[in-house]
Amino acid sequence: MKLDWTVNGMKGTAEWIGEVHIHGPFDGTVREARATAKIDPPEAMYFNGYQSWTYSPEWRPAQRMNGVRHLPKKLIDIFALDRYGDAHIVDSSLMRGRFHGFSWCWFRKGETYRLFASLDETNGYTIFAYDALRREMTITRDAEGLKVSGDFRAFDLFTAEGSLEEVFAAWFRAMGTEKRDIPKLYGYSSWYHRYQDINESCILETLDGCRGIFETGDLFQIDDGWEAYIGDWLEASPEKFPGGMKRMAGIIHGAGFRAGLWMAPFVAEEKSYVFQEHPDWFYMKDGKPWKCGSNWSGFYALDIDNEEAMAYVEKSIRQAVEDWGFDLLKLDFLYGAACFGSETETRAARMRRAMEMLRSWCGNALILGCGVPLMPAFGLADYCRIGCDVSLDWDDKLYMHIAHPERVSTRRSMADTMNRMPLDGYAFGCDPDVLFLRTENLKLSEKQKDLLAKVDALCGSVFLTSDDPGSYTDEQKKRYREYRGMTKLPHGKLLHGGLRTKLVYEEGGIDKQIVLPRDVRV
Repeated sequence: MKLDWTVNGMKGTAEWIGEVHIHGPFDGTVREARATAKIDPPEAMYFNGYQSWTYSPEWRPAQRMNGVRHLPKKLIDIFALDRYGDAHIVDSSLMRGRFHGFSWCWFRKGETYRLFASLDETNGYTIFAYDALRREMTITRDAEGLKVSGDFRAFDLFTAEGSLEEVFAAWFRAMGTEKRDIPKLYGYSSWYHRYQDINESCILETLDGCRGIFETGDLFQIDDGWEAYIGDWLEASPEKFPGGMKRMAGIIHGAGFRAGLWMAPFVAEEKSYVFQEHPDWFYMKDGKPWKCGSNWSGFYALDIDNEEAMAYVEKSIRQAVEDWGFDLLKLDFLYGAACFGSETETRAARMRRAMEMLRSWCGNALILGCGVPLMPAFGLADYCRIGCDVSLDWDDKLYMHIAHPERVSTRRSMADTMNRMPLDGYAFGCDPDVLFLRTENLKLSEKQKDLLAKVDALCGSVFLTSDDPGSYTDEQKKRYREYRGMTKLPHGKLLHGGLRTKLVYEEGGIDKQIVLPRDVRV
C-alpha cells in the first residue's frame, strides 16, 4: 500500500508492507505530521478509542461516530463533557462514514482482519482516521508544537492481515513482546455494591460474607469512598474509617485475601484540601486549572511537572503500599496526567512518563489501571480496564445516551471487552469490569447477567463481582463457581456472518457458542 506523507511541508512516498518507519533529521517545531493512503471501505472497521472508557465498537462504512459536538455548548461546559475523551484533541466530524481512533485500528472482511497500528507512541499518539466516501485513510502524529533538533520519528507503523489473533500476535512481536501467562485475578470490588457510601462497618460485614465463596489469595478491593475528598489520599475519612486503612488492609489479610485500594492519583476535586491549599500544583490552561470532568465537586488535573505535587502523589502511593500494606492499587482517572503535551514532550510521552512514575512508586504491588490511554500503559500496568463502567441496567438512563462516549453502559462495556480482548496477555491482563448475580439494586435481567458473566470469564484476566457474596443463595453460589470455572477455558473467539455475531468457545471438548444481542457491536 502506498503511503504519502508530509512533515511541515516536506513530502515523500513510502511503500507500506509490514513495518514502515518514516524519520530523519529535523530542526524546528512540528506543525504537521500526516500520511494518507487509499483503501476501499471494508465490511466493518474498528478504531481504538482514546482511553479505557471510550466506546470502541465495530463500525459499518455508512454509520456515524458521535462525540459531543452535537450537544449544546452550555451543557458541555457545565458538565465538562468534552474533557473525558478526545474532544480537545481531535476535531471529529458528525458526518456519516468518518471515523477516527488512537494507536490502532482494523478493517475486517468476514474473519479476515487487516490491522493498522503504531509501533511507538513516544513522538505523539498516532491518530488513524478514515473517510469512507473518499476511500482514504489519514494518519496524524499528535506532535504539534513539539520542538525537535535531531532525528524525528514521524511515523513507526505496522500492518498485518489474518485472523484477529494472528494480527495482534504479529503486532506485539514487532514491538518485541510475546504473550505471557498472566495470573487470573478473582475477588470483590466495593464500587457497584455501595458506590461511595462505604464505611468500616459495612466493609467488614461484606468481607465476612466473602469467606464462604472466595479462595485464599483472591482480591478484596475497597473502591472510591474511603477518602474524605478526591485528592486527599494521606488519610482515610475519620468518620467512615476511624481505624484507618492500615487496619483495614490487615483485617483483609487476616481473612486470607489480598487487599486492594482505589485511588485517582493525578486528579483532585474542588472541595479537597489539596485543591484548596495548593492551587499551584495544578495544570494551568489559559490561566485556569484544567478541569477533567464533573464527577464529585468537579475535578482537576495535577501538573506532573510540579515537583511538590508529584512528591505528594509519590508519598500517597508509597504509604498505601509500604505502610498500609495494600497488595494492589486500582489507579483511576489516569488520563488527567497528560491532557496536553509541551514543546519538549508530546501528550503520549507525558502519559507514558506518568505510568512509569506509578510503576516505580508501586514497587511490587500490582497496578490495575483505569481511565487511561491504553498504549502508554502497555507493559506498565499489571491489569487494565478495557471498557467503560458497567451500569446497573443494560444501557444506563435514556437521557445519558446523548452524553460523552465514555459514559457508563453494560452493553457498551461488553463490546469493548470483546474488541480489546486481543490485548490480554500481551499489553497487560484485561479487566472487563465486574459481574453481577444479585437481584436487589439491579435492573439487569437474568439473561443479561448470564451474558455479562460469560463474556467476563471468556475474554479477560480479571473476574470480580460487586455483589455481597454473603447474601448469595445456594443457587447463586453454584452459578458463581460455574462462571469462575469458565475463566480457565481458552479465550472465546468472535464469529461473524449470519444475522448475529457469536462468541464461540470450547468446553470439555465440545464447541459452544453465545449468540450476542444485536446492540452489542463487535
